[in-house]
Amino acid sequence: MSQAETTQVHTRLLKCSLEVEDARAYWQRTAVAGASVTPALAFDEYWFGARSLDTVKVLISNFRARFAEFPAALAVLQRWPQMDPATRRVLCHWHLQLSDPLYRDFTGAFLVDRHAQLRPQVRRDGVITWVGEQGPGRWTMSTRIQFASKLLSAAFAAGLVTSNRDPRPLAFPPVSDAALTYMLYLLREVTFAGSLLDNRYFASVGLQGPELDARLRGLDGLRFRRQGELIEFGWCHQDLAGWAAEQLFAASDLRLGASS
Repeated sequence: MSQAETTQVHTRLLKCSLEVEDARAYWQRTAVAGASVTPALAFDEYWFGARSLDTVKVLISNFRARFAEFPAALAVLQRWPQMDPATRRVLCHWHLQLSDPLYRDFTGAFLVDRHAQLRPQVRRDGVITWVGEQGPGRWTMSTRIQFASKLLSAAFAAGLVTSNRDPRPLAFPPVSDAALTYMLYLLREVTFAGSLLDNRYFASVGLQGPELDARLRGLDGLRFRRQGELIEFGWCHQDLAGWAAEQLFAASDLRLGASS
């Protein structure tokens, strides 16, 4: 099945931000429910706590776009043992980027450009202006303001913005080796703009150029060397599922066996 990043601009973000803990609940619950997931089931079983049915419908719709559209990735997320909060946050950020081109451009280009300024920060009014520039005449001022608020809220939850008050300082969140390897293998199976060494996913978390090269050289799941213009890039596993089976699940199974 062909997988690709979403390129059609939509308004789903206006109703659903990053929602890291709800995403975690979705991974855990769908691991049991399988393909029979419905908003009614999630509501009846309190997947997301005491949320209204309308809210549950919004969450399920968004999580399908963010995670279920990438079934191999969802299968890994459902089984990932002891995922630390920082990894969970950055994976949710990348999956939101995959499913929302406006958020992808905001975090992978607009905020990245501002990191190069003397004071890496952003203001709400500047984001409102940027939203308007993405589709002149497309949205009313009220909608632009809503978009700006949701973009900043999601970026704050992802650790890209460190305050919810102007001026908002920018930061790059920590990215574990496991999270980086996961995304490399996922992007290997996805059609997206850019390349594995130059894209808005890694740029959004500060992994570009020499910084990315250094991280790639230290990963167990692939082979990477750069000498001048010559790049050697090799994979140690057939696909994302193969990497997870050997690097995540096997190690977890060994720990469980040792403790039993």
